[in-house]
Amino acid sequence: MDFASLGAAIIFAMLINNVILMQFLGICPFLGVSKRTSSAIGMSGAVLFVMVIASMAAYLIYYYILVPYNIEYLQIIVFILVIASLVQLVEMVLKKFSKPLYKSLGIYLPLITTNCAILGVAQGNIISDFPSTMSVGAGFVLASVTALGTGLGFGLIMFAFSSIREKLESSNVPESWKGVPISLVVAGLMSIAFIGLVGIV
Repeated sequence: MDFASLGAAIIFAMLINNVILMQFLGICPFLGVSKRTSSAIGMSGAVLFVMVIASMAAYLIYYYILVPYNIEYLQIIVFILVIASLVQLVEMVLKKFSKPLYKSLGIYLPLITTNCAILGVAQGNIISDFPSTMSVGAGFVLASVTALGTGLGFGLIMFAFSSIREKLESSNVPESWKGVPISLVVAGLMSIAFIGLVGIV
């Protein structure tokens, strides 16, 4: 695989097939942790780390353990165990080195375990067409790059959405639209804007 293909895969996963705005995965942290930019950035970093490592581990486990022993039906359980282990690691590191961020993320940090975006990327790398058309090694690289692009796209949208929500708090929004209603309208408008990127790659 050349660098152009890998770059196109990152752009596609980050912008065109954005995990939040186009696939509607990871909506829970998108709405729950986006009130403050600092917590949104912290959550994005944690999700990026878990998503990339979990996707790499899930891909290797699937093709080197589950497929050879014909136990592919266990993939969801195995992927969730891998994700849960990585989330526990992130939680311990944040609790040790960044207590303010750990407290600001609150209940949403353990919820990374059940973040459907992470599981969706790991699962999507397995059921996509590219593993059947290339070697396992090349598929692993593409799966890793796709997970990286998806994690960056998640962070980009979280940062943009949290910045808009902070601005909305000081704006003159009608009472009936304050809070979740105006946030959902903004999310819908962002999603419509990202539809315009379809066809770039």
